[in-house]
Amino acid sequence: MARTIVIAALAVCSLLANLGCATKKYVREQITPINNKIGELDELTAKNSHEIQDVDSKAQQGIASADQKAAAAGASADQANQKVARLGTGLNGLQGTVENLDNYKPVANATVLFGSNKYALTRADEQSLDEFAQQIGLQKHYIVQVQGYTDSVGSAEYNNQLSRRRADAVIQYLAAKHNVPAYRVYIIGLGENNPVAQNNTPAGRAKNRRVDVQLLTNSLESTTASASPPGTANAEQD
Repeated sequence: MARTIVIAALAVCSLLANLGCATKKYVREQITPINNKIGELDELTAKNSHEIQDVDSKAQQGIASADQKAAAAGASADQANQKVARLGTGLNGLQGTVENLDNYKPVANATVLFGSNKYALTRADEQSLDEFAQQIGLQKHYIVQVQGYTDSVGSAEYNNQLSRRRADAVIQYLAAKHNVPAYRVYIIGLGENNPVAQNNTPAGRAKNRRVDVQLLTNSLESTTASASPPGTANAEQD
């Protein structure tokens, strides 16, 4: 009888041990996928956090770049406004010049000749304009009249464009080399009009391929300014 009880007890213990092992195995089988999911979620969370930080960093850089561009645009706008203001001052002076144009008298002139179908200045042309520009520096109330011409070869439309290009070349040189402001220049492209020689000979056509440059000054304003008592001219301008 005692032996039977011992055997039964051993059987119970074995069963409980097996049940314990089975329970642990079951728990492990159930927990392992959960732990794996938790690990995946941790990795995904870390990845999302990194991407969020990266996006935020790029956004901050973009804001800084936008601020720099805005500042640069503001500086460019300020410069443009300053140029407009200077041009407006010059145009105000030009308005008075145009109103008193009859008082302007020629004091110097120059003629620049061009090859057939050419509008680029040669070194000799530049030297001639340098000498002409020396007279500009001696004047206060002045304008520069620039008239471009061609010979009669080619269409009228093309010659008008070519004459303007020749006049533009002269003006660009005077502005770049001698700081002649644009508002003091009257420029006209007259094509084959107003020839100074016959166009039926090569020599005559060569004389007609030209730009006439004339310096005019308002001697009346200069005389008035010189005769005014000190401070009078400024008072009148105010």
